Amino acid sequence: MVDVAIYGATGYTALELIRILIRHPHARITAVTSRQDVGKPLHAVHQSLFGRLDLDFEELTPAELASRAEVVFCCVPHGASMAAVPELLSNGAKVIDLSADYRLSDPGVFEQWYKLVHTDPTRLGETVYGLPELFGDRIPGRDLIANPGCYTSTAILALAPLLAGSLIEPTGIVIDAKSGVSGAGRAPKLGTLYSECNENFAAYAVGTHRHQPEIEQVLSQVSGKAVEVLFTPHLVPMDRGIFATIYASPIGSPSQPDLLDAMRRFYEGKPFVRIVDHLPQTKDVAFTNFCDVTVCVAKGRVMILAVLDNLIKGAAGVAVQNFNLMCGFDETTGLV
Repeated sequence: MVDVAIYGATGYTALELIRILIRHPHARITAVTSRQDVGKPLHAVHQSLFGRLDLDFEELTPAELASRAEVVFCCVPHGASMAAVPELLSNGAKVIDLSADYRLSDPGVFEQWYKLVHTDPTRLGETVYGLPELFGDRIPGRDLIANPGCYTSTAILALAPLLAGSLIEPTGIVIDAKSGVSGAGRAPKLGTLYSECNENFAAYAVGTHRHQPEIEQVLSQVSGKAVEVLFTPHLVPMDRGIFATIYASPIGSPSQPDLLDAMRRFYEGKPFVRIVDHLPQTKDVAFTNFCDVTVCVAKGRVMILAVLDNLIKGAAGVAVQNFNLMCGFDETTGLV
């Protein structure tokens, strides 16, 4: 049994993570932290957990947290993780960081997109990017994993096989993605109030979303080419889910069966990516750790369509995949 803690346990991702870990046969949650809800029982914030986990929120230092848990899941915003991770590691804890603090390799790129100077820059470029379908062999035995973002997981899983196989051009890629409102987090914001987002469909952060350099970095690593994408996210009035429609130029004249076959070969033995023949829908993967992908060819363009649950495969579920691989458990434990 592995003792685990949730650092920053009040958000939607933390809730989903707790739900998964409660039923995980090899994990025991020993601490949940919050600064604003210290002393309150967990169910005071997450009412669905009433009677399922008898813990109170605590405000613990990284050293105190490391004394209570072998693995710490950091579910705090970017900037807050890098302030805690060095001390967690130095006190013997392993860390799965769900923020963006350790995903990018270049401190300058991080500062450009996140408007923060990285305080732990030597770990950038050395930390394994926690997308098991691509980097699973690097995760066992590591003490720090950078959990990927939700939009990034969708786009990377959709594009990696075709870029790695030199079936599409690495530039001129357009990613048109839509996310449910939970992707904006639990803190109240004007744009996610019911009367603002209900019966509404809006683009945001056009050409400036922070996931764009993450997508380009990982796909460039996988393909060995300099990948450039134009990424436009949209907010849609549903609770959860991401749907990405991606447009790319083919290299040569591959047929739809050729492309589907390449994707199936690439993900052979990867239990959570399903290459499907039908057009996927967000409901197909809601509350699961699956990412469903298909590909079409029309008018000389390749179109890849991908869906996943932003809170599970896009956050908490892949974090548990990383936990399983880090600790030597079967990758699917607690997730199927």
